[in-house]
Amino acid sequence: MLGFLLGEKSTQSQTFNEVGERWPTTFIKTGPCYLVEIKWPDQNNYLAVQLGFGQTKNIKKPVKGNLLRAGIKTPLRFLREFRIDKLIPKGQLNLIKPINDGGKKGLTIDEIKIFIGDEIKPATLFKKGDKVNISGISKGKGFQGVVKRHHFKGGPRTHGQSDRERGPGSIGQTTTPGRVYKGKRMAGRMGGDRVTVKNLKVVEVREDGLLVKGLVPGAKGALLEIRNKFFTS
Repeated sequence: MLGFLLGEKSTQSQTFNEVGERWPTTFIKTGPCYLVEIKWPDQNNYLAVQLGFGQTKNIKKPVKGNLLRAGIKTPLRFLREFRIDKLIPKGQLNLIKPINDGGKKGLTIDEIKIFIGDEIKPATLFKKGDKVNISGISKGKGFQGVVKRHHFKGGPRTHGQSDRERGPGSIGQTTTPGRVYKGKRMAGRMGGDRVTVKNLKVVEVREDGLLVKGLVPGAKGALLEIRNKFFTS
């Protein structure tokens, strides 16, 4: 089934599976996460949902107006869109349908109804054993050398190279081309990039979050986007 959710990285730990193998795990706190807006192809030329997550004190007036229009009184810190039309095969897009129940608008996903303004619980769209893709911003590590940044081996420790142990070595040719090529792997700022870790297994679905096998990008408390592709069981 199609799944999409926002959360924050909470704690890293470990657990054991049924045969006694040790698994590293990460708990992702996903509450409260609300459905703020739905964008349909006939109006916006694409199919997407906008989710809101986290509480804050001050928000901009346009954002506050969007939340009040959705019936959400909680000032939400993060708003993110999930392109549903990229997660579902084109031949099965008709399985996502709009609904209107007494003025409340929403959508149905595989007979599951979600209305704008509703809080999305993890158990609504995910279950134990699902494979999910998790995106986040990696930790910033500042200016780093090539050994740490690109996993270079480094130079020899002997034969007059005692001060070049972690150096990059040759970075170009001589007269031709007489310059360093663009994209050459060199020292520089590392981290702070958007990273997606794919096919992480959901170990446990809790009331306030998901426990997944493996590690996810970002520092503790960082925003994470959780999604999995639609499939028929």
